Amino acid sequence: MSELLPIRRALISVYDKTDLIDLAQALVDAGVELVSTGSTAAKLTEAGLPVTRVEDVTGFPECFDGRVKTLHPRIHGGLLADRRLESHRNQLDELEIKPFDLLVSNLYPFTATVASGASEAEAIEQIDIGGPAMVRASAKNHPSVAVITSVSQYGQLKEALKAGGFTLEQRQMLALEAFRETAAYDIAVANWMATRFDGEHFPGWYAASFRRENTLRYGENSHQGAALYSQEKSAFAPSLLSLPDGELAGIAGAQQLGGKEMSYNNYVDGEAAYRACYDFDQPACAIIKHANPCGIAVGSDIATAHRLAHECDPVSAYGGVISVNRPVTLELAQQVKPIFTEVIIAPEYEPEALELLQTKKNLRILVAPAYLKGQAQLRQITGGVLLQDADLVDAEGDNPANWKLAAGSAVSAEELEDLAFAWKACRSVKSNAILLAKGGASVGVGMGQVNRVDSCRLAVERAGERSVGSLAASDAFFPFSDGPQILIDGGVKAIVEPGGSIRDQETIDLCEAKGVALYFTGTRHFFH
Repeated sequence: MSELLPIRRALISVYDKTDLIDLAQALVDAGVELVSTGSTAAKLTEAGLPVTRVEDVTGFPECFDGRVKTLHPRIHGGLLADRRLESHRNQLDELEIKPFDLLVSNLYPFTATVASGASEAEAIEQIDIGGPAMVRASAKNHPSVAVITSVSQYGQLKEALKAGGFTLEQRQMLALEAFRETAAYDIAVANWMATRFDGEHFPGWYAASFRRENTLRYGENSHQGAALYSQEKSAFAPSLLSLPDGELAGIAGAQQLGGKEMSYNNYVDGEAAYRACYDFDQPACAIIKHANPCGIAVGSDIATAHRLAHECDPVSAYGGVISVNRPVTLELAQQVKPIFTEVIIAPEYEPEALELLQTKKNLRILVAPAYLKGQAQLRQITGGVLLQDADLVDAEGDNPANWKLAAGSAVSAEELEDLAFAWKACRSVKSNAILLAKGGASVGVGMGQVNRVDSCRLAVERAGERSVGSLAASDAFFPFSDGPQILIDGGVKAIVEPGGSIRDQETIDLCEAKGVALYFTGTRHFFH
């Protein structure tokens, strides 16, 4: 066979019938014989196009409500015969099997069915059997067959018809995409089965599929290669199932409206900022540097939230990543413009705000949908991965109404609101984490230290005079009273922490003696 594969006979079996008639007409106009199944054949017939039904090829009717129609030697023989081999060509003649040059097939919408809330029986009916079998057969036999698995490839097929067929290289790439398609499909089915039948919260087998969206200039450092991949829909990522077909989630699915190409570190910091600001229902802003907050704040409007977040640590905010959970207004854009910022992430931009920000040629401007909470979190380790539930601020202990006042007098309603803000914001700070807050904004942050004393000291130092009268949150309990002593010496008025240390009484006694309110949540938010 020559490298160029002429298309003389095609098998078409598609669930998604978008642009089906247009494609089939192009095939007929090119002199291609069409063979088709069930509803696909019916639609082609209704359009007046010449088509041979699969049962007329096999001599056997479709049966079991269409579960069996293409699983037959006259179909799979036509797809799997390697026509480079004389023995295979001879067998085709002996068995009177006509080969196919092209398969056009897309699979039953299993993930969409699961996402719709369909019953178990309905989901099982959408597990495609014949489709993947044909796709895999054609992909394996790509020297003799071209396989089209997506409506997005129809244009490529039409170009091939004009050129006299697909080249071997083109068929190889189509085969690769076909195996990717069936692999992701099988993973989605297996994961769904695991969530239904395994009986364990973390089942005995886990898989996820990812699709490359972009190759990045380099990784964390210039000598490291890197690429961006988006996660495909899976029963282990239920929030993804709610997305419309073709829509990507989170930062991976963000649309860039201006600025330089996103880097690996931009995505890491962007994710941290994006995750942080969506912990709040109020207008919120997070400014991140090296995956840690320079400032987090809420406000009556998004410009106020940004101003308060920036005031926390203007020096560190230089070259940072900003994320907000409300549309960017012109006022916010005017505040951001004079500040060197790597990335800004928002759900939307007012036209005048976008126009102003686009004058900063190096500022990466991203539009990202609302943060999808609840996705399982993966972390790679040598030889494997760790999988955990997402850490959300929705546990019983995250509600101030459930906190235990362990020392001092109850704070005012306004101060309790600030303490609740500090507790939420502290979740986004790398452990050991201490965050001081006042007026709905962080005023001092101590993060990533190997002991809690240093984090306390760092938070107070960064807050300066603002630490006086502030409210403090610690992501985990204090193992000694030395950390709280530093906070109290800095003027902190109240502290919220999980409690649970064998030395809790030391901290309780200290706070009681100093007249500082101490609340225990019973919930911890480590962020390593």
